[in-house]
Amino acid sequence: MEEMLKQVPTTFCRYMSEEIDWDSRMIGITGPRGVGKSTMLLQRIVRHRGEGLFLYVSADHIYFSRHTLVELADDFVKEGGTDLYVDEAHKYKDWSKELKQIYDVHPALRIVFTGSSVLDIRKGEADLSRRALMYHLQGLSFREFLAMNYRIEVPAHTVEDILSHRISVPGLTHPLPLFREYLSKGYYPFAAEGGFDIRMGQVIAQTIESDIPQYADMKASTARKLKQMLSVIARLAPYKPNMDNLSKEIGVSRNSIPEYLTYLERAGMIGLLRDDTGGMRGLGKVEKVYVDNPSLMSVLAGGRPDTGNLRETFFYNQMRVKNEVTASRDSDFVIGLHTFEIGGAKKGKKQIENIPGGIIVRDDIEYGHGIIVPLWQFGFNY
Repeated sequence: MEEMLKQVPTTFCRYMSEEIDWDSRMIGITGPRGVGKSTMLLQRIVRHRGEGLFLYVSADHIYFSRHTLVELADDFVKEGGTDLYVDEAHKYKDWSKELKQIYDVHPALRIVFTGSSVLDIRKGEADLSRRALMYHLQGLSFREFLAMNYRIEVPAHTVEDILSHRISVPGLTHPLPLFREYLSKGYYPFAAEGGFDIRMGQVIAQTIESDIPQYADMKASTARKLKQMLSVIARLAPYKPNMDNLSKEIGVSRNSIPEYLTYLERAGMIGLLRDDTGGMRGLGKVEKVYVDNPSLMSVLAGGRPDTGNLRETFFYNQMRVKNEVTASRDSDFVIGLHTFEIGGAKKGKKQIENIPGGIIVRDDIEYGHGIIVPLWQFGFNY
């Protein structure tokens, strides 16, 4: 732990660092691979270790081949431990049962654990959902990318701030070149370490070949079907899913398709845009399937993603974190009372001119006016 703490960067922290109620007795943080969950835990220890006795462990450490989490927690508390951070908890068998036991037996111990975004703790054998405050961490926003890589720091803005043209970025005279860089590889913090395409290949492989099958108890042959599905989606997205065609193309039952799509969505590989018929967030009918984020889309497309699709993917990816984004019957997206039409620099107003609250989102422009808003500014919502 001490060696890791010496190396953890402290100049930039993720958006969620300020949103988590760190004083809660149990906190769970899920998210796709590579978005910075481990770094966030280590940064928390660096900044607050004088306030208690902290211990960070990774659940796949060889220590746990002969010891249990419960043993570790018992020994730690006896030494005066106050805060136990368990990284990648999903790699430890019966993790939810033991965390529940630790929570119940040691009421003075604060526990923070991270896990794959595929996990649904409500289905765990031990009911952690009543004990743990759960947070879901997304990848970098364009705003965070600028802060992390170029020390250009501005606060997050609401949708209304963006639509009212209140985005001001001192030190960024021409945003489009850095915006293009963000789209190609800026969603993942590890891009700054180099070898981005290789690392992304590893993230995709581990997610589909390990994380999802481990959680869903899948056979290797089923995991290969997931990989085929992701390949098909990457080629066609965004598209309206046809369950019959998709099942024939990858060779699985039509009834399995919705389940596979849900696994890929939870794992941070795709995004499912739903309509507003569900009444609650995420319960409507799936209208379009997207690759999860523009950087993943760029990798899956061999560095040559379709520009129009990339624009929509960026908008949906960035705005879904803080808002309920649904499919529009007349245009691309709906957020609250506003309908959004996404396009290039010459995108006209015809498609939304009779829609109250219609907004034209244009790529390749630096500044907006009226109902025309630059696409890059929607990267400042979180």
